[in-house]
Amino acid sequence: MIVIDSNIILDILTKDPKWYDWSASQLEIFSENHKLVINDIIYSEISIGFEHIEELEAVLTDNFIIQPIQREALFLAGKVFMQYKNSGGTKTSTLPDFFIGTHASILNVPLLTRDKKRYKNYFQKLEIISP
Repeated sequence: MIVIDSNIILDILTKDPKWYDWSASQLEIFSENHKLVINDIIYSEISIGFEHIEELEAVLTDNFIIQPIQREALFLAGKVFMQYKNSGGTKTSTLPDFFIGTHASILNVPLLTRDKKRYKNYFQKLEIISP
């Protein structure tokens, strides 16, 4: 099992000129031996590219397992976010990343992402796969 961050999926859906090849190859590699997991937050983040839920569901159905975030991870995300704020963090849009990081941490599975720095700073034991 591996958690796939929204930026990886969005790279593929938007055919991002810089990241499409890397993200697509990583998904292909990991889909051979891992269940690809997304959670509610990731689902919401990638939904912005679709007009109808049926379109999004058609993209996700065969490839991804949608797994809700456990309460333990939700609680921990709030605590990690407060660490970030107390250490001088000013961005308010980071909370979704903390949900994603704690979810992968609680599942004890790797996270495939392009945002290595923030995850590494707050989830030292989390295996992060990134460029």
